[in-house]
Amino acid sequence: MDTPDSAGRPPDADGLPPPGTLAVVSTPLGNLGDWTERARRVLAAADRILCEDTRVCARLLRSAGIEPGGRLLSCHEGNESARLPGILAELESGLRVALVADAGTPTLSDPGFRVVRACRRAGLPVLPVPGPSALTAALAVSGLPTDRFYFVGFLPPRSAARRRFLGEHRAFPATIVLYESVHRIEKLLSECVEVLGAERVLAVAREMTKRHESYAVGPAAEVRDSVLAQARKGEYVVLLAPESFRL
Repeated sequence: MDTPDSAGRPPDADGLPPPGTLAVVSTPLGNLGDWTERARRVLAAADRILCEDTRVCARLLRSAGIEPGGRLLSCHEGNESARLPGILAELESGLRVALVADAGTPTLSDPGFRVVRACRRAGLPVLPVPGPSALTAALAVSGLPTDRFYFVGFLPPRSAARRRFLGEHRAFPATIVLYESVHRIEKLLSECVEVLGAERVLAVAREMTKRHESYAVGPAAEVRDSVLAQARKGEYVVLLAPESFRL
């Protein structure tokens, strides 16, 4: 049975969020076969689409058979706060607004948090259109404990701050999930070996759902060597198993 949203309005019969709703829409991580039918419908019907990079979003939409038209509005770390009054005004006027990231689920170490928070503060409805997520995809195939996990996104760029985080969480009782860029993956994995020990179990996912996706799971020193032996490209998901965990 359909249930009303936070403003008391039921979803449309075809599953589209009601007018005046912010839809947080997940898009493929890389494999375009992972588009959901509902995501296509919601984005095709949206009056405004908030995105990190309008060029990337336009290509993504066209891959789903959707013409972007003049509906795209860049909304990223540098301009998100400034965009809020206009976004709220469009929602209050009854427009359908969708929020997407360049890949995966918005707001998870991506822009969008401020938009969602502002909508909640203004009493405007926000609904998810679930789909791909690098976080859950990596957890699901890692073989590490998933009953509890701690997602921290990107660690600080400075080595001292990363080492401090690793040291403070050496005995953390749940799996820790990090994102890391191609530029710092070598340093991060080496720091994991040095701070957590060569036998600490790690999992690293690279280029998930894409042509050259790869996964490395095992003792930290072996995982580091395996990852660094590969061509470095894209972003990485790094999972740190609890100290007592063994494969």
